[in-house]
Amino acid sequence: MGDNRLYISSPNAVMLCVNRVEDLCIKGCYYTSYAREGTPVRNMSEFCYDLENFFDGLAYPRESTNIRTFKNCRTKTVNREKRVKMMKDDELLSKHGDLGTFLINVQHRQNSSWQGKITWVEKNESVNFRSVWEMVSLIGSALDNVGQNTEHSADWQAEIDAAAADANAVESGTEAGEGASDKA
Repeated sequence: MGDNRLYISSPNAVMLCVNRVEDLCIKGCYYTSYAREGTPVRNMSEFCYDLENFFDGLAYPRESTNIRTFKNCRTKTVNREKRVKMMKDDELLSKHGDLGTFLINVQHRQNSSWQGKITWVEKNESVNFRSVWEMVSLIGSALDNVGQNTEHSADWQAEIDAAAADANAVESGTEAGEGASDKA
């Protein structure tokens, strides 16, 4: 789990512990280092809404776009208070769900979405995500494969392969996705 420690110390690190899936909704809780108790998760949309408010409260990562409105009203005000860490990194890493555990680190909030890194703790596999939708899809894909004897889920393997291809392209000095027709 050495790789996970690289970003568990991030101020906005979140540990999602999934205990069960009912009617296509995940059930469990999530933990941050700012609270001793976990916050219940009843579905992904509620989880994402809670995290957005959490990031707003931390003012980290900062939003790159503002909420637009055509109404004559004030923009949202967020209570940005100094937060005190209540849980050590090792304690946060010790939290686990019955079906799966995911360490989420949102590094950017650009284009009205999130970009960051997610680690499937049980498999010790990390993947970068480019949007909230992609993060949710990766979690769903991982949970679909719980109990199967596969090394990775298809979506996780595709992301790992794409990241390896991008790294190879950078090393060789070519652009990722450049094909033979591009060189002609």
